[in-house]
Amino acid sequence: MKLAPPFRKIIHVDMDAFYASVEELDNPTLVGVPLAVGGNEIRGVISAANYEARKFGVRSAMTGALAKKLCPDLIFVPPRFSRYKEISKQIREIFYEYTDLVEPLSLDEAYLDVTINKKGNPSASLIAQEIRQKIYDNLGLRASAGISINKFIAKVASDINKPNGQKTINPEEVCLFLEKLPVEKFYGVGKVTAAKMHSQGFFTGKDLKQHSLEHLTTLFGKSGSHYYHIVRGVHKSEVKPNRIRKSIAAERTFNENISSEIYMLERLNVIAKELEKRMQHSQTKGKTITLKIKYSDFTQQTRSKTASDFMQTQEEFMPLVKDLLFQEKLSNSVRLLGISFTNLDTEKKEPVWVQLQFEF
Repeated sequence: MKLAPPFRKIIHVDMDAFYASVEELDNPTLVGVPLAVGGNEIRGVISAANYEARKFGVRSAMTGALAKKLCPDLIFVPPRFSRYKEISKQIREIFYEYTDLVEPLSLDEAYLDVTINKKGNPSASLIAQEIRQKIYDNLGLRASAGISINKFIAKVASDINKPNGQKTINPEEVCLFLEKLPVEKFYGVGKVTAAKMHSQGFFTGKDLKQHSLEHLTTLFGKSGSHYYHIVRGVHKSEVKPNRIRKSIAAERTFNENISSEIYMLERLNVIAKELEKRMQHSQTKGKTITLKIKYSDFTQQTRSKTASDFMQTQEEFMPLVKDLLFQEKLSNSVRLLGISFTNLDTEKKEPVWVQLQFEF
């Protein structure tokens, strides 16, 4: 199958070990030593790890206790999200020098549509290289990039030559690249789905490609349609410069497990204050409030309630949080509590984009 033009030119930029790299930037004594951001050797969950720590198997979302066991020399530093946001804003300003079609995914990664760009440069690969160099020259941080005809392939490609590298999948290379790609490398395919695919005899994109849309939909539901099309290089999702935020949350992991609901209410008031601050900063209100509870055995539970009116302040939504806490008896002591808003009052704005054909 040969893909037909016109092709978009999409770059996925992914900062290398972003949180840890910022910590090393601000404190050079941390360079070259295994470093974890967040958590500690007793409890808590790691937000990020540098490449020295990753050599020992330390990963984000891992408990600090396990990370310390894997890497006894591991150094923990507390996260500084205000600093990461500050740096992230500077990185995005560099992106905007090339295109207004920038879709941030998080503080450390974004899609850029450079089909038409402010520099008039027909090569997306050269633009990615220039952006990465400018980030390093201006901020002292390394970035990797993937370049291709759609967001899916660009994101997969950005991981190929990490850290501090980039990979271009040209239009004529797309189909063969996807056929050879292991299913666990497909963005969005986690361990459970990969295991299910393996049990069905699907190990590469080529294996998926040999089956009909109906068969894949029967096996994987709506995701089956996604796999059917993406393995053929079809992914029509646009770069959305005005991504609609679907949720806003705040949570805390405690140094010691707590079992008293009175203590939990005290902690929830602190979390609610932070959530109110984030809601006001984003000028957002929401109707659905969710209480997240993670127990000492790491099992997790969520309880939700939807109000008739939009809420933003702690005074408005805290009574609902309290109702959710006492909705049913807790099954164990608690290590984490969180509050989140969904059903937000954000308005959808459609981005404008144009397809043209250029040389990659």
